[in-house]
Amino acid sequence: MIKVVKFGGSSVANATQFQKVKDIVCKEKERKYIIVSACGKESFEDYKVTDLLYLCEAHIRYHVSYESLFTLVEDKYKRIKKELDLQIDLEKEFNVIKTAMDKGNITTDFLVSRGEYLTAKCMAEYIGADFVDAADIIVFDYDGEVNFEETKKRIQKIKTKNKIVIPGFYGALPNGMVKVMSRGGSDVSGSVIANVVDADMYENWTDVSGVLVADPRIIHHPMRIDYITYSELRGMSYMGANVLHDHAIFAVRQKGIPINIRNTNEPDNPGTIIVDHIDKKKDKPLAVTGIVGKRDFSIITLTKNHSSAEIGFLRKVLSIFEVYKVSIESVPITVDTFSLIIKAEAIEHYIYEIIGRIKEDIRPDEIILQEHVSLIAVVGRGMQAVPGMSGRLLSEFGRNEINIKVINQTADELCIVVGVENKDFEKAIQCIYDRFVVEEGRK
Repeated sequence: MIKVVKFGGSSVANATQFQKVKDIVCKEKERKYIIVSACGKESFEDYKVTDLLYLCEAHIRYHVSYESLFTLVEDKYKRIKKELDLQIDLEKEFNVIKTAMDKGNITTDFLVSRGEYLTAKCMAEYIGADFVDAADIIVFDYDGEVNFEETKKRIQKIKTKNKIVIPGFYGALPNGMVKVMSRGGSDVSGSVIANVVDADMYENWTDVSGVLVADPRIIHHPMRIDYITYSELRGMSYMGANVLHDHAIFAVRQKGIPINIRNTNEPDNPGTIIVDHIDKKKDKPLAVTGIVGKRDFSIITLTKNHSSAEIGFLRKVLSIFEVYKVSIESVPITVDTFSLIIKAEAIEHYIYEIIGRIKEDIRPDEIILQEHVSLIAVVGRGMQAVPGMSGRLLSEFGRNEINIKVINQTADELCIVVGVENKDFEKAIQCIYDRFVVEEGRK
């Protein structure tokens, strides 16, 4: 059995966290490939190493001294080295980076990747594993996509029985230049490695004990989700549940590799397991798996007689938003009436221009703008087995005197999205949780 394990920034923030990682990694021989992020914050007042390196790059670009910022990076790794009694030559590593910065021949990608690089070098020594530079094995094509075939060839050339530590967040282009992923990309690095080594499990260690049913800032001690499907997680992450980098799912889902979200600070907690499919004969989930949402949307509702029979009518409306490069979140439709749900910040500078264009080009019978709307997604594979789930949800809102602005449901019955006023956002999530998680869970 092969496990790929990834540790986020909070899991490697200091020497104490390094010790926790070592205990976890050494507990199971199956944990063969270890991917690490750059050191995260030790406290609220602290800085993430990656943030400091991005600031260094900005200072270099504007010809401002970066020394004080880079000193913070140096101090963090020196403390880790001293407390763990490591032998790594940090001065040599720092000099390579600073020399390149002083000469002005350092790329942004190379500079900001050094956090993961240094963390992985320290971790490899500390746990007695082999260090393998991500630039030597994770290959990007020039279009920015990971070349899985070439990456697999390179990792197969590594001949060792030891555990392997790999920096997350970056790889290299075919010409050898370092290329980083988007922020949080270490999740993606782990999923890529899991894919190419055909891992049996991808463990993603962070500072939360799995995926929670709802935001703990709204719900006091929300339940942990034991099992969740990729589709459910995708629905939750799109609406704000930031447990995994969005792109981390695709590489493992392709191979049917489960993801286990675990907490470095609570290693005995089983966390949440994410899978493609769950055996329906054994699976008896609650109707609602997760409740997530976002505030501050705007809804533009158009009414025009016989528009439902007019070919290309919706395309004409959407093309107006394309001119302003505005993405539409959702388009609920009824006969001759449809609504366009948009993030308020995306249209705040052009809202009245857009409405003017719609009136001129589309000539609707009526156009209504609603602002300060929140969208709440109720996600759950169990909803398919509950007759009248939408009605029960609406009744619960009515019982709690919450006005519904819009409701949208997909045909697979996996997700129901409800729009409410911003002022009712937290109240709506609370009432859904109380009724469909707490009460249903007692039955």
